Formats: sequence, C-alpha cells, structure tokens
Amino acid sequence: MQEKAKLLDVETIARSLMRIAHEILEHNRGSQNLAIVGIRSRGAHLARRLAECIKKIDNKEIPVGILDITLYRDDLTLLAAQPVVHKTEINFDIQDKNIILVDDVLYTGRTIRCALSELIDFGRPKSIQLAVLVDRGHRELPIRADYVGKNIPTSQDEMVEVHLAEVDGKDEVVIVER
Repeated sequence: MQEKAKLLDVETIARSLMRIAHEILEHNRGSQNLAIVGIRSRGAHLARRLAECIKKIDNKEIPVGILDITLYRDDLTLLAAQPVVHKTEINFDIQDKNIILVDDVLYTGRTIRCALSELIDFGRPKSIQLAVLVDRGHRELPIRADYVGKNIPTSQDEMVEVHLAEVDGKDEVVIVER
C-alpha cells in the first residue's frame, strides 16, 4: 500500500475534536447527563480526548467507556480463526443518558451497527449520538454521524488510515491506495 495524501495532522485533529466538543455541548445544552463511549481501539482514544475537550470548555468530568464489538460483528468468522476479544469497559449506568458514541472512521456503517447492538445490551440510553473523526462515505447501512471531524470522499480502492499517538506514536490521517 502506498500513501496517497495526508489529510489531517496533529493540529487539525485537535481542532476537529475541539469543534466536535463545542457542537456536542451546544446540541445537548451542556454536559449534564452526557457520557462518551469509544469503539476500541482508536475510537476509545478519541473518546478520551473528546472528554478532555469537553472538560476544557465546560469544566466538568464526563464518564468515558470503551466498547469492544468483536463478538457483535457479522463478519467474525472472516476476521480470524481465533479473533482477539478485549474487555468492554462501561463503569457507569447508561440508563437515560445521552451517549456520544465515538469512532475514528465511518465507512459502511457495519461497525456502528455492532456498537449500537452492544450498547443497548447495557441499558436504555435517552439518546445515542455518533461522533467520528472521518466520514469517508460508501454506506451499506442507513447510518449517519451527528458530528464529523472531516468528510473525505474516497474510492473503494483507497483506505483511510488514522494514526494516533497513543497507538502509533503520531497523530495523522492519511489516504493509502491498495
């Protein structure tokens, strides 16, 4: 695979998350009754960063959880003979909360469908809103993000790679060609 273009760097990722935090607070009229849940792995890191942005704006701690959707995937048998399952960590009651579900890239919508199924198994939130760093299009399911860092039109031959300092040692979003 060959890198085709660098779309976001450390500054633009930080600005995008801060803008999303402002949009979340405006839409929800503050941070009361909010909780953030990130989809493992990069969505979880973005969820923590988003909670920090909200804290800077509203001076309130927001509960943050992590979903591992491995067992909810419809392509589980295609992933590996022994897929690695990590722990889902939601240490708060989601009942009647406004949940901000966070992922790095929105593509077909299948990952989000899995996350919604798992999240509902934890209770009945008041609402679930979706925040993504990148929306690249090509939906296979009727799912859309409420908050988007950047819309990036792509072809099916391209992949969007999100690199985060917590995992990859640097913050950037790049398009690579197969």
